[in-house]
Amino acid sequence: MKNKLIVFFSLLFAISGFSQDNTMPFSLQEAIDYALINNRSVKNASRDIDMAKEEKWQATATGLPQINGAVDYQNWLKQQVSLLPAEITGGNPGEFVPVEFSPKQNINATATLSQLIFDGSYLVALKASKVYLEISENAKTKTDLEVRKAVINAYGNVLLTEESIKILESNKAILESNLEEIQKTFENGLEEEESVEQMQITLSSLMSDYNNVKRLKLLAYQMFNITLGIDLNAPTVLTDNLEILSLQYTSLEALAADDSVENNIDYLIAENEVESKDLLVKLAMSKGMPTLSAFVNGGYSAFGEDFAFFRSNQKWYASSMFGVSLNIPIFSSLGRSSATQEARIDLEKANESFVEVEQQIKLEIARAKSEYQYAIEDYANKKQNLDLAERIERKNETKFFEGISSSFDLRQAQTQLYAAQQEYLQAMIDIINKKAELDAVLNTIN
Repeated sequence: MKNKLIVFFSLLFAISGFSQDNTMPFSLQEAIDYALINNRSVKNASRDIDMAKEEKWQATATGLPQINGAVDYQNWLKQQVSLLPAEITGGNPGEFVPVEFSPKQNINATATLSQLIFDGSYLVALKASKVYLEISENAKTKTDLEVRKAVINAYGNVLLTEESIKILESNKAILESNLEEIQKTFENGLEEEESVEQMQITLSSLMSDYNNVKRLKLLAYQMFNITLGIDLNAPTVLTDNLEILSLQYTSLEALAADDSVENNIDYLIAENEVESKDLLVKLAMSKGMPTLSAFVNGGYSAFGEDFAFFRSNQKWYASSMFGVSLNIPIFSSLGRSSATQEARIDLEKANESFVEVEQQIKLEIARAKSEYQYAIEDYANKKQNLDLAERIERKNETKFFEGISSSFDLRQAQTQLYAAQQEYLQAMIDIINKKAELDAVLNTIN
């Protein structure tokens, strides 16, 4: 029995150690780096780039030499007959003699080398494949920026719930101690029942908030895990401190950053859109240009009444041919002209949209800077308010237990303190999130 217990506890400790070893610790930067590799949206954006590279090569290969082989086998189940004048064989004039010209079976093996010499649409397609690759790369950059912002937001939410729980637990312990003391004082007839009830109301409200934040903590961790691209319930630990992070993300230099829109990813994507529409105009115009291609082929043919083509005495007849093909569009009843005009109109729309995007980005940069500056100022204000709320609560608590102020005044001071605590935590989160938004719109990663 003793040996069984030893084995049981050994396994228990081993499992415990294994679980701890599987816990994944993350600083904020480590979480960002991990997500930029493992986030599922990032992975798919990388796959889109790989697909664009393959399409680029497909477009390039169209203009390179092409080699095709073919083997044709024919077996006349009933041979075709041709009629010849009977005079050829000494027959009567006006009569015909049936003749079978081809053997019953024949086989042809050919190989053809073809080369596109000139095609305007090929040149446009080659350029379009490069633009498509740029679009995919810019989409990947936009995905990275969005994922980075989402990781920062998710990381901050986890820290917010963790800090909220610590504060609520501290407040809960103080309230329970105060309630116990007031209860004893009331039982001794030295305190009114209302004071006990006021304290019970405060504690009940705080417990409701506490239980809610504990539930939110689980959801916050799950959202964090999803953003990183790991299992929903994988054990993760955050190693950064909320207050330190908020100080690290406080940077007046970011407010003085260049307002140029050229680095904004939406601007670059809008540029790609204009370029692609311009290529469609050129593609429509290329339809009116001639195309030139050439080919050369060679092959062997064999014939026989029976299938004996693989015998050593089978005769094979060689053939070869070279050719050039020139296709010149002459008249399309203005169809090509209409297609070109339609593409030009679409290009004009893209240019208008590009100007609109540029203006919106400038506004977005100004808004992001304004909100970030407000977050910095609000943090200082909320920090000062928290200090004041703590002093007010301490004074009211002292006055209450000395019998100078009422339980209502104490509850009001406590409620004000709890609100100031949450506002202070939210102000730190706002600095981090607003800085992340500003970095995203400026396409700067610090």
